[in-house]
Formats: sequence, C-alpha cells, structure tokens
Amino acid sequence: MLLRQAHSGHLIDISDIGTLTDPTETRVMGRLLWGEELPEPEYFNKQDMTFPSGEQLPHCWWDVHYQEDDYRRLHRNPQEQAPGYNGA
Repeated sequence: MLLRQAHSGHLIDISDIGTLTDPTETRVMGRLLWGEELPEPEYFNKQDMTFPSGEQLPHCWWDVHYQEDDYRRLHRNPQEQAPGYNGA
C-alpha cells in the first residue's frame, strides 16, 4: 500500500498492512520511494502518514483509545445528560 509522508510529501510503500491497521503499533515498516534505487525497509511513524490524496489515516489505525469518547458520551448517567437540570 502506498502512503505519503506528511512532512516531506514522499511516497512510502508499506509492507505490513496488519501493523498499519493495528492501533497499538505507533510505527510501520515501509520503503521510501525516492530516487532510483529501492532503499532498505525502515520504520515510519504512523502519525506522520497520510493517504496519497492527503487524507488522514483512520483514527482507529493509530489511537488505541478511539472508542472511549463515544462510549462515555453514550453511556453517561441521566443527570449528566441534561446539564443544568435540577429536577421538577
């Protein structure tokens, strides 16, 4: 899969899609596609990756806590759901 390094704009050929989609991994193995020779694989920070179109990677690919905010919002107690309401 090809991704773009945000700070440089260079394309990177990602060799392990499983690591890319695993939110517990902060780095992913790939090869920088720059120049005539194919370089050795190296690790790249997922926070610095985008799709070639410039779109950010899905939040669930790099943040292990991506569901916690939605869970808290949907499962808070009734008194927290209506702030400022003191009852009738």
